[in-house]
Formats: sequence, structure tokens, C-alpha cells
Amino acid sequence: MLNIFVCEDNDAQRRIIVQIIQNTVLIEELDMQLILDAKDPYVLLEKVKTSQNTGIYFLDIDLNSSMNGMKLAQQIRLFDPRGFIIFITAHSELSYMTFQYRVEAMDFILKDNPAEAKVKIKECLLNAMERYTLQTNKTHKVYTIQVGGRKISIDYDDIFFFETSNNIHKVILHAKDRQIEFSGTIKELAGALDGSFVRCHRSFLVNKNNIKEVDAKNRTIYFTNGETCQTSTRMMKGL
Repeated sequence: MLNIFVCEDNDAQRRIIVQIIQNTVLIEELDMQLILDAKDPYVLLEKVKTSQNTGIYFLDIDLNSSMNGMKLAQQIRLFDPRGFIIFITAHSELSYMTFQYRVEAMDFILKDNPAEAKVKIKECLLNAMERYTLQTNKTHKVYTIQVGGRKISIDYDDIFFFETSNNIHKVILHAKDRQIEFSGTIKELAGALDGSFVRCHRSFLVNKNNIKEVDAKNRTIYFTNGETCQTSTRMMKGL
């Protein structure tokens, strides 16, 4: 999942940018979420420091602060080197500064043409999603599921276990930062995933790399994120 951040000191313009982003994410069913929109660059930077996901950053350049958008982008790069930075500004003459500050901006959007800015914001979101998916697939094993018309890719390392849902022919994926219900069965998953995943119960398929402890007496598996699931006596030996 990609996290979205917006830093714009003008309240009205910030609301417009946020609305465009939210509409695009909803309509295109993108695997991303708006984490913060702020006028103060220092507030945004503090949030970036604690974010664990790759980000998309829409930054104004003139923020009426001791930290302008370019300096903010430099700081963001220290915590999120793979993030996507987009500048939105009324000052076209400042575009050369993106090279001076070496922040590797994805795009430079001008505010003076609202219709074009709307199109470019959408293009940036779609492009970032595509590039992030390609990067992730190259560097990590990922499992991709389809929920409605939305494709969601999750690193194997971020998956704790799969559980049979109460809804027929549905499975619940328990991941690092969310749970997702989708169509499938535990049997199908066991055949499709690699040796990191072990069937421990007719209703559970677990990622053995994320197991913290197995309580054989009570047939309980404890994961590194604090969640638990059951294991059957019959499948305990294989586990």
C-alpha cells in the first residue's frame, strides 16, 4: 500500500488537491490511502518519520515557513528514498530548483491551470502505483489478490496467516497492517504459495517465518504481531 501526503499552506487549494486525490483513489480503486494533509511542513515531516510504507508526496514550494517545499523534499528523501515526490506550485520559474536540490521529483504541476492540474494529479497517482508494483515485484516475493476491480499486492514477509471466512468460498488474509477478505480456499492457497506457508489446520494456512511461538499443549500459534490462530493435533507434526 502507498501512503499519500499533501503539504499546502493555502487551505482552499489544499482541499481541492485532497478532493482530486480521494476521488481518483476511489474511482480507480488504487491500493493507497491519504495519511495526512497539512499546511505545516514540520508536522508532515514528523508523520513521515513514523510511516512504514512508501509514500506519494504532493508538496507546494512556497509554504510560508522556514522550510520550503524543496527543503521538505530533501528531508523526506532521508526517510523514504523510494517515495514519489510531486511539486504543485504557482511558480513555474522554480522548476529548475528540483535539480538543484537533487530530490528526483516525479512531476512539477502548475496551479494556474486547474483543469490540467487535475489531470496531472491523476496521472501521477496512476504512474506511482504502476512503478511501485513493478519495484515491489522485482525486490520481494508478493502475493496479488483481486478484490472487486482492485488488485492488491502484499509482500510475503508482511503476511502472517490466511483464515477461512464465515462467508462461503472466502478467505481472510491477515497482514502486517490490515485484513483483507477475498474469494478463495485454504486448499487453493496451500497449492499456490511457496514453502514459507504451512497448513496447520483445515481453516488456517500460516507463514512460518512470522511465527513467534507454538504452544503445543494448547494448540495455539503466536505471531510476531501479537495475533494467534489454532493448529490441529493431526497437523502439528508437519508444522
